[in-house]
Amino acid sequence: MTSTQDHVLIFDTTLRDGEQSPGATMTHSEKLEIAQLLDEMGVDIIEAGFPIASEGDFAAVSEIAKQSENSVICGLARAQLPDIDRCWEAVKHARQPRIHTFIGTSPLHRAIPNLTQDEMVERIEQTVAHARNLCDNVQWSPMDATRTEYDYLCRVIEAAIRNGATTINIPATVGYTAPRESAELIARLIKDVPGAEDVVFATHCHNDLGMATANSLAAVEAGARQIECTINGLGERAGNTALEEVVMALRVRNDIMPFRTGIDSTKIMNISRRVASVSGFAVQFNKAIVGKNAFAHESGIHQDGMLKNAETFEIMRPEDVGLAGTSLPLGKHSGRAALRAKLEDLGFELGDNQLKDVFVRFKELADRKKEVFDDDLIALMRTSTDSEAERLKIVKLAVRCGTEGPQVADLVMEIDGTTHQTTQMGDGPVDATFNAVKALFDHEARLQLYQVHAVTEGTDAQATVSVRMEEDGRIVTGQSADTDTVVASAKAYVHALNRLLVRREKGGTDTAEVSYKVVT
Repeated sequence: MTSTQDHVLIFDTTLRDGEQSPGATMTHSEKLEIAQLLDEMGVDIIEAGFPIASEGDFAAVSEIAKQSENSVICGLARAQLPDIDRCWEAVKHARQPRIHTFIGTSPLHRAIPNLTQDEMVERIEQTVAHARNLCDNVQWSPMDATRTEYDYLCRVIEAAIRNGATTINIPATVGYTAPRESAELIARLIKDVPGAEDVVFATHCHNDLGMATANSLAAVEAGARQIECTINGLGERAGNTALEEVVMALRVRNDIMPFRTGIDSTKIMNISRRVASVSGFAVQFNKAIVGKNAFAHESGIHQDGMLKNAETFEIMRPEDVGLAGTSLPLGKHSGRAALRAKLEDLGFELGDNQLKDVFVRFKELADRKKEVFDDDLIALMRTSTDSEAERLKIVKLAVRCGTEGPQVADLVMEIDGTTHQTTQMGDGPVDATFNAVKALFDHEARLQLYQVHAVTEGTDAQATVSVRMEEDGRIVTGQSADTDTVVASAKAYVHALNRLLVRREKGGTDTAEVSYKVVT
């Protein structure tokens, strides 16, 4: 039966705005994988990147445009003709291409290009018309719209519509807006701007005050029919509206928000965990919908209620977001079928080759632990699905510790297929290990973050280590898990260096990427 409810379009910008989070840069193959998952999930529009930012971004957007089966593929372009031309070259291969062009319209942002109000209107008319001559699907955004003078905002939106824009996006670029203001602004614009009835109004909200989801839903109730969002709320500063939150809010509270999306919500958990893995941004335990504790109940009262009736403390079923409620204990005697079933329960979908690799690592872990817990498997997946080529590999590591004096690390490492060995000292076992890695593979990368947490309880718990490193403006993250914290640290450090090598090999695009990074 066809629903009579209004369709709210889901515009995912994980690969553009999400990737602009410092340290969240993804490789070419990772972008293609995430785009495919978004396409299969039912996302209406995928903003695949910012084509003029770098050759790598252009290549990714172009390839995503070619491989997409269902989604509209969108590229971002500043209000400049070369940007728009480059964007069109990337997205034109898509079955359904879209050009998204923008300019900052608030007083603060108008001062950046030093344009008067009249000059900015002329720029908008010229660039939107140019985009529309290339593509019949054009989105236009007045960056920092919610801090733009209302009368001027109406004027620039009318100019964009008059020159061919088919979607008007209203960004709360700095997350300053509150839900009531978000709703009032959308409603007024739809009422006051000539031609508003002929376009789709969209909302793009940042989470600086923790109101991105609320602002987006308020905008929908006021007439917006497109929500811009990201997986896990990934994005600049405090992030963007989280796709999983708005989709499940519209589904669970359809009684008061009678709108529909085309998202297959059972695929949410799988893509959430994959994005967390490739970006290096772990999902906080208490994150709505996709956090570890979102469907966990520890208190006696809650457990008793859940045993009697799950609805006492759960407003949605785990199955609705791609989790299963059954338990399947795993250990060293478990086979591939059991591992695959458990991973599917946890929201991971693996091909046969991926399963083979993960199964080997699972067996190695099971030999060291009495029982492999769900969190062990999640940590295992984070370190088993990375797509970087491993030019650097840890072969053997032994650390000598004492109560006095420096610690000593004996390291054997493979570099481009050749084995090297060194012994180095440091202020602690991890410092000694990192010194040993640097002695064998000299680099200028600076360690920005080193973080350790145990993923399960007990003395045989796995430790997950995350590192963030920076070199010449390139920011990379590395992550690994092991029952030995020092080994996990070494692997995470080398993982980050492998990612850095990939970035180096792409050539001098990083400065351009930094200068072109924008938020709408």
